[in-house]
Amino acid sequence: MHFKDLFVNVSETLSFTTILLGVGYLAAFIVSVLVISENRSPAKTLAYLLLFFLLPFLGIIIYYVFGENYRKKKLYRLKALEDEKLQKRLNAYVYQRSEEKLKENELQLKDYEKLVRLLTYEGRFPLTDNNHVQILINGEEKFPVLFDALENAKHHIHIEYYIIEEGFIVDRLFDILFKKAAEGVEIRLIYDDFGCSLSKKFLKKIAEANIRAVPFYKIHIPFLSNRQNYRDHRKIVVIDGEVGFVGGINLSDKYQNEGMNNELFWRDTHLKIEGEAVRSLQLFFALNWSFCTDEGLFFQNEYFPKYEHAGDKKVQIAVSGPDSDHASIMLSYLSAISSARKCVYLTTPYFIPNESILNALKNAALSRLDVKLLVPGISDSRFVNAASQSYYEELLECGVRIFRYKKGFVHAKTMIVDDVISMVGTANMDIRSFDLNFEVNAVVFDEEINQQLKQVFLEDLHQSREISTAYWHRRRWFKHFFESMCRLLSPIL
Repeated sequence: MHFKDLFVNVSETLSFTTILLGVGYLAAFIVSVLVISENRSPAKTLAYLLLFFLLPFLGIIIYYVFGENYRKKKLYRLKALEDEKLQKRLNAYVYQRSEEKLKENELQLKDYEKLVRLLTYEGRFPLTDNNHVQILINGEEKFPVLFDALENAKHHIHIEYYIIEEGFIVDRLFDILFKKAAEGVEIRLIYDDFGCSLSKKFLKKIAEANIRAVPFYKIHIPFLSNRQNYRDHRKIVVIDGEVGFVGGINLSDKYQNEGMNNELFWRDTHLKIEGEAVRSLQLFFALNWSFCTDEGLFFQNEYFPKYEHAGDKKVQIAVSGPDSDHASIMLSYLSAISSARKCVYLTTPYFIPNESILNALKNAALSRLDVKLLVPGISDSRFVNAASQSYYEELLECGVRIFRYKKGFVHAKTMIVDDVISMVGTANMDIRSFDLNFEVNAVVFDEEINQQLKQVFLEDLHQSREISTAYWHRRRWFKHFFESMCRLLSPIL
């Protein structure tokens, strides 16, 4: 090839590359205008703008696959509350009920009235005080209790889960469900279409057993769908309207540490609730069932029975999702931290807080409160873990003590405040749980449950290693830089 021909080829290649980049940046500019117009949070907007101009074509594809803002479109309607008369009647009951309970427990809850009212008026779920609560640690405690409760079902079983993975645990679960269905027990199942891995053969077997199973927000093209966002991240079971389960443990063999050949120990927390708070879990399931099936809701007494004396635990349910006008669970975390007088003990597998949560934790520590954060030493996401670590230095410098769990992977989502408040549920301390996923937490106002969870937390610290400020400052610069880059993109991770 002559030098002239080579020069022409190189020139043509450069011209094509220049045109391609020009088109890419023009497209990035147009999409940037659209993103800015959506009035997202500044952090999320800046993260997308950075992505668009660093990787113009790929960044735009990532945005339309994962990040298009459907929240304003209200794709998820709480159909039961579209009836204006029902909404007013339900709200009036919730507000009156919570105010009555606040007055009855004025002395114990005087420092937490803001939190109770936030969950009442924003979440529309009342404070209840006729409950029994049992803490279940890891799958080895949860699954036997769950299976026993399912065996005793008389009228209906309602199950809603993010992850259902076929294996020993799920086989045992469905053996019970098949038997109960044959006995005439109504069984409804909502499974997240992204998180679950149920084969068509298994789903057919479920249908043949007369079990109603529906996907939440079905994905038709897994790799070309923005529906990886707005997932049903909840884990709920309601039995006969009287017994409820909620927490972080999915239906999978990996959560069962005993008797399994799992490579990794999974540390998680769940609650069994009996009593009035189960009404809130039942109502929440009913609303989701209506969304998934377009069927009318069931408000008959057999689904919402009257409760005899179940216990003396005060429980309030917190829910949030893209359908909410406000991030209720995030606000409940913020309110609880801000109301703390002695301590805040937080366990989360994914820690990417917004500025409000971050400042609340720093303020608590600077006020000489005992603030401890338990995070994984072993993570299942390198980028999320790096983004989380970018927050450690400023927290450490304010006096927050950070511990990394070493025994395995800590997946629990709990927060303990002072001697009364305990939060257990499905929501991580990250932007995805605050804004993009449908989540549910149980907030327990009780000294006994608080002390039990506090003891579990302190035992977990014995399986952890504390990060010192001096050690963290000695990290190599490129690790710090990688964490900083991941933090810039953390609003969209």
